[in-house]
Amino acid sequence: MIRPRRLRATDAVRRLVRETRVHPAQLVLPVFVAEGLSAPRAITSMPGVYQQTLQTLPEVIEAAASAGLGGVMLFGVPIAKDAIGSGATDPQGILTRSVQVAVKAAAGRLVVMADLCLDEFTDHGHCGVVRDGEVDNDATLVRYQDMAVVLARAGVDMVGLSGMMDGQVGAVRQALDAEGFLNTAILGYTAKYATALYGPFREAVDNSLKGNRRTYQQDVGNSRESMRELRLDLAEGADIVMVKPAFLDIVAAVAQASDVPVAVYQVSGEYAMLEAAAAQGWIDREQTLMESITGCVRAGADIVVTYWALEAAEMLR
Repeated sequence: MIRPRRLRATDAVRRLVRETRVHPAQLVLPVFVAEGLSAPRAITSMPGVYQQTLQTLPEVIEAAASAGLGGVMLFGVPIAKDAIGSGATDPQGILTRSVQVAVKAAAGRLVVMADLCLDEFTDHGHCGVVRDGEVDNDATLVRYQDMAVVLARAGVDMVGLSGMMDGQVGAVRQALDAEGFLNTAILGYTAKYATALYGPFREAVDNSLKGNRRTYQQDVGNSRESMRELRLDLAEGADIVMVKPAFLDIVAAVAQASDVPVAVYQVSGEYAMLEAAAAQGWIDREQTLMESITGCVRAGADIVVTYWALEAAEMLR
């Protein structure tokens, strides 16, 4: 009799035949660095996650490098904001300085990425320049180009284009190449959905958004749209493509069609839900978080951006 259960009989057998394996080098840790703090500040909706200071950032980078992580994704949280997000292109701004500190601390041991978007820096909380009540796509692209060059001059290895403006990958690639930053890579947020799962993130970056981003982020009911976005990002020169949140049907479809690495972002809402359920004793926390990460890789993700990156790396070791 054919018995598939033979290959499930013991831990050793299951480990031997496991099809999907996760390695710490596939994991990227998001890191929030806030201006004006004297010590790390807890993010109440994301237990265990903190806004860091420029002084504590090297410790985080050292921990990430020692754990064998593939990279960190930096988000800057400024004190002052304005309509065009001036702080995003300030050479002395919090994100620019964070990149400089992180690059020095990493010393080439991991990839230093930075979020390239305006939402942390605008007083209206949108990802671009607002004109007549709407986000102006093309005016925003100019701001993204300026931001990319500032971050590249600070030494960033890779920029994560999370704004979902049409043509953002091509515009940023053009600007970087024109300034000689041919090796600065682009992580395109190819399929980024307008979802309620971003809620805790807005606390993490002190976002000022009123309203929503449905005119530029994707509708959660759509899938073919993601493939169209993929074709555009690949044609414009994205080095890595991203699916956010990690909707696994979209991850699988993008992975099958992409000829560049595929990343996913386990978003703040997913983190908060799992942590809340675990705090109530309803689920096994460690097993669930590892299953969640494994599911992303099984679906086709090469890279997982996750708030559990440090803990998962330790568990994998």
